[in-house]
Amino acid sequence: MSLQRMLKLLYALVLCVSANEDFDWTKNERGSFYYGTFPTGFSWGAGGSAYQTEGAWDKDGKGMSIWDVFAHKKGKIFLNDTADHSCEGYYKFKDDITLMKDMKFNHYRFSISWPRIFPNGIKADHINEKGIKYYDDLINMLLDNNITPIVTLYHWDLPQVLHEKYGGWQNASMVNYFNDFANLCFERFGDRVKYWITFNNPWSSAVEGYETGEHAPGLKLKGTGAYKAAHHIIKAHAKVWHTYDTQWRSKQKGLVGISLLADWGEPVDITNQRDIEAAERYVQFYMGWFATPIFNGDYPQVMKDYIGRKSAQQGLGTSRLPVFSSQEKTYIKGTCDFLGIGHFTTRYITQKNYPSGRGNSYFTDRDLVELVDPRWPDPGSEWLYSVPWGFRRLLNFVKTQYGNPMIYVTENGVSEKVQRCTDLCDEWRMQYFKDYINEMLKALKDGVNVKGYTAWSLLDKFEWDEGFSERFGLFYVDFLNKNKPRYPKASVQYYKRIISSNGFPNQREVESWRRKATETCSSSNQLLAAARRKSQQDSKEQAGMPKVWPVHDEV
Repeated sequence: MSLQRMLKLLYALVLCVSANEDFDWTKNERGSFYYGTFPTGFSWGAGGSAYQTEGAWDKDGKGMSIWDVFAHKKGKIFLNDTADHSCEGYYKFKDDITLMKDMKFNHYRFSISWPRIFPNGIKADHINEKGIKYYDDLINMLLDNNITPIVTLYHWDLPQVLHEKYGGWQNASMVNYFNDFANLCFERFGDRVKYWITFNNPWSSAVEGYETGEHAPGLKLKGTGAYKAAHHIIKAHAKVWHTYDTQWRSKQKGLVGISLLADWGEPVDITNQRDIEAAERYVQFYMGWFATPIFNGDYPQVMKDYIGRKSAQQGLGTSRLPVFSSQEKTYIKGTCDFLGIGHFTTRYITQKNYPSGRGNSYFTDRDLVELVDPRWPDPGSEWLYSVPWGFRRLLNFVKTQYGNPMIYVTENGVSEKVQRCTDLCDEWRMQYFKDYINEMLKALKDGVNVKGYTAWSLLDKFEWDEGFSERFGLFYVDFLNKNKPRYPKASVQYYKRIISSNGFPNQREVESWRRKATETCSSSNQLLAAARRKSQQDSKEQAGMPKVWPVHDEV
């Protein structure tokens, strides 16, 4: 058998690609650029989340979330930052919608804070009407400006009371409490909101919240906590989908989906079956953990096999991976009107056996190692490398694995580490958007059913355990200024041109975009520098220090 034929056969077996599929898994056209436009009606937008942007953490009757408590513990967040004020989006949403309107967004993705609606997490305790009014005003103004709201119900900010009383997502009671919250949102906002996302990136909620403890609530229940949390999250998602389907769909005509984060895993050695299987396992333990039950009714077989075998080797009577009953499998299967995909980067994957005696861990259960190519562009975040070709491969994987579902890209973007100097001419972000959006366009050409794209994110914001040290925003937020002014980065103009052209019309025009976008950021840099100087001068005057002027601008 020839090498080329063997490779095609292996990928057909591992990735379930049939002989008549357009996408050739043995090829990887990493350097080519495709000029063309997206289908009419393709939806463009950006996003953010409640805890990261709203501020007003204890205002107008809002209850405490697990992130409010976690961030206030010393040593949990970089430089002990909190999102107490963050972007002050609670007060500045009208200004932000004006920015969206100028960019001609079709949609805006945001989340509703559960403890802002139910301060104690439970409907029977109290409904906070001031919180409801805030989201009413936000939704109404978006619609007044022809911007479609895409609403996430859970973006990690569980009410603290539910964690203290029940253990949060470790407890099955969360399924009903979350359903009560979602049901109230459908009741109050569903006449205007037609796109609902139940959970954002549940992988992170489960693994970083209950396995590594890097995220709220900070538990380190290695080998069990993440699996138990994910099990309840999947059941909660299904229950909310059924609630909408039976009670609201016929009159509100909306859609309910979930947003899953999914890095792509590429075999280190494309001729080595162990590497090919390890790369498949990486994606299944990541996205498939949630997507496979929702589309097919049960966990990926490879997860059941690996975790079950390791549990037995560790002397456990049952697998650490929980089991769905036959009724639950039927109930969960098919509970997805669209699939949200959050994607940022890619890893090379190779096989590595971890002995069961080394302890229980989600990471050792996978028997693999993640690697990066040092040549991949790295804007500064330790985990985010620019690998555009992985995006197209991921989207085609979703198409072949799950029957080509309707996809909305719900998060895609790149951060920079905050250095001493701040430069709003974000060349690397323009390049990232150009390359990743182009790979998405190629995926549409492959037949992948992508309906919309959400740049992550509209604003610089609180980046969880990284605090304010990483910035994903199209707009720079001056967090040192109590008014939290926004300044457009060059990528604002660049993304705006992609939206207005609905893609990449021709080489000459696309090449001009970067030049024109860079021209605009110079004036933004000057405005920011002037504002910084004034702020510093005001601080000195308040402290009684003499006036001094810098010799030159520092941007």
